[in-house]
Amino acid sequence: MSEQTGTMTEVTSADIMRVMEMIPHRYPFLMIDRVVDIEKDVGAVGIKNVSINEPYFIGHFPRQPVMPGVLIVESMAQTAAVLVVETLEGEAAGKLVYFMTVDEARFRKPVFPGDCVRVHVSKLRNRGNVWKFKGEARVEGALVAQATFSAMIRDD
Repeated sequence: MSEQTGTMTEVTSADIMRVMEMIPHRYPFLMIDRVVDIEKDVGAVGIKNVSINEPYFIGHFPRQPVMPGVLIVESMAQTAAVLVVETLEGEAAGKLVYFMTVDEARFRKPVFPGDCVRVHVSKLRNRGNVWKFKGEARVEGALVAQATFSAMIRDD
């Protein structure tokens, strides 16, 4: 339990099997390995363990493998999708989440094989099926990427 503004809110987590129940993404495009903190309607922290076996490293870049920034932003969106499903108590499970906007994206440091990326997302607001988030990705506490983004939840 965590305390926020005088009220108690439940904090939950999701292992990879639960994540795959919650969102439709699959290998090679599942960009999070687990979500360690989910505070409904507030925020979540996802984990991406970066492995040299990721298929994008074949071409990005063969002599200096670096995780593509767009995939770091995608890991933010997937973490946010888990937050939405948990907030809506399963009502959105398996539904598609489409990016609508990505704003203020900044890439501060490269992410390499062997890194463990902690993806922090916070809900800024939602109206109907449109949600807006702020995301930050960190490796060993250092900010590597950040963005604000919005997404729409739709049936497939």
